[in-house]
Amino acid sequence: MITKSRKTMVLCACLVVFGLSIDSSARRSHITAEQRAKLEKIQTVYLDVLALTENGKTPSDDLTSVIKLRLEELGYNVVTDRKTQADVQFWVKCEEQKRWKGTTRSGGDAELADSPSRLWKGPACLFTYRLDGKDLGWYKETRTDFQDAYAAAKKAKVKKSGQYAMSQLKLKLQEFDFPVMVASEWGHTNRLAILLEAPETSKARKLRILATLSKIQAKEAFPHLIKLAHDENDEYAEGAIIALAGLGRTATPILTDIFVTPKNSRVQAAAAKGLGLIGAHSGDPAITPPLLDYLNKNLEDMDESSDIDFPVLTEVVWSISKLRNDKSIVPIEQLTLRIWLIRDNSEEMKELRDAANVATKMVDLDYQIM
Repeated sequence: MITKSRKTMVLCACLVVFGLSIDSSARRSHITAEQRAKLEKIQTVYLDVLALTENGKTPSDDLTSVIKLRLEELGYNVVTDRKTQADVQFWVKCEEQKRWKGTTRSGGDAELADSPSRLWKGPACLFTYRLDGKDLGWYKETRTDFQDAYAAAKKAKVKKSGQYAMSQLKLKLQEFDFPVMVASEWGHTNRLAILLEAPETSKARKLRILATLSKIQAKEAFPHLIKLAHDENDEYAEGAIIALAGLGRTATPILTDIFVTPKNSRVQAAAAKGLGLIGAHSGDPAITPPLLDYLNKNLEDMDESSDIDFPVLTEVVWSISKLRNDKSIVPIEQLTLRIWLIRDNSEEMKELRDAANVATKMVDLDYQIM
């Protein structure tokens, strides 16, 4: 039986195969080519930070300093003087009790991670920007761990709840990666690639950048991702391999090489998954032969669970299911028979059986015609 999570994965794969992109860039098609060109040329950012407590407006110097420093880490020239000429206006509003409860307009990304929550009424900072004075519908939000600022301040033995809320939001601003989000929004993948190479960039941040690059066509990051994919310490290899898949067919040869000459199972599984993602997005037939070779070779000596490298084989089967190929039909049918004859009710085997069941239906469309 196919689990609910796997059904969701299959549905997402089908959406991609039929050209229905689910990332924010597709939904925000109201941005014109001229506006996109201007966004890509942004160098100087005018920063305006507003801090509001229940007692009214409060100084925002500390918040401004943190936001300015973090944007400068990506190479932006940040100015706070309204009279200074800038390429874009970056607005941040931090409130003790959030008043803004709207959603992005049609075509926005309200349902994406880190977007504003209409249900949140506690301390929060809202990020947005304006190009030539026009709001382009990009909103992100970071929130404190508590919703009741008064109760949290009392527990921390701080008299003024507004002061406490702002101090906690400042801590959130130091860790919330809005610079990476807005750099991706503006198409500045070269800045993200440089940040990946910086020795002072933390592992957590590198992984966030890799996740971002995997969702966009980041050709400028290609050499950086290749280097990380071959990381001798294997620290970022998996994330880089998945990120490479976002580049489409360009990455097929390098991912194929990583798959057929793996350092370990985790890296090989990541390469198999990456090839499947490319196949789902581009329909590139070159992804199938190495995956089928692996499957056929494993079928030769598959008599019990110990003969199976579950992480790799499961990803191979899921990837094969994403691209129709007549040569896949017989091996998938043989695999399905073998794994059901093996007496094994482990979670790993259940996942492999789920993948095989789905692949049977996906690679052989005639199977569904009765």
